[in-house]
Amino acid sequence: MPLNLPTLLTWARILMIPLFLALYYLPESWITPPHRNYAGAAIFAAASITDWFDGWLARKWNQTSAFGAFLDPVADKLMVAAALILLVQLDRVDAWLASIIIGREITISALREWMAQVGASRSVAVSMIGKFKTGAQMVAIIVLLFHQRIVPWFDMQRFGTVCLLVAALLTLWSMFYYVRMAWPELSGKNK
Repeated sequence: MPLNLPTLLTWARILMIPLFLALYYLPESWITPPHRNYAGAAIFAAASITDWFDGWLARKWNQTSAFGAFLDPVADKLMVAAALILLVQLDRVDAWLASIIIGREITISALREWMAQVGASRSVAVSMIGKFKTGAQMVAIIVLLFHQRIVPWFDMQRFGTVCLLVAALLTLWSMFYYVRMAWPELSGKNK
């Protein structure tokens, strides 16, 4: 396991998950609900920034590794799943919407693992659709965690829900894209 700054940032993102979740279980005498929302959104935003930054650094410093390529998406999926489950518990996201996103992440992870085993991992490499999906998802989750009105006429909950719906649509689109790219292997036509 290579220990370099990109990998350490990925590990930091994983270690943020229990801190992030614990924040929502602290008594209100320790932290008020608005402050909890600010802190939760800030932690998730920091994790989202490290997601972009660790990949950028790994490419820039030529510190990419098979372990980093494995760990980075695991960290992303754990953070997103934890946040979505929390948002369902807080009644800010419908369970069906969270299930679509989490289900896609599990499906594509399994597909990528299988494609790597058959030597065809390039067929399911990250696409631009996946990057747009991730961006919409991160914005949506940060807004839904923040949950406070900044100005009276702007409904953060509605904006976050719309962003998450867009992310869910992009999630399905990217899943179909990846399955289509992997179809020759899945159907046995490459044998």
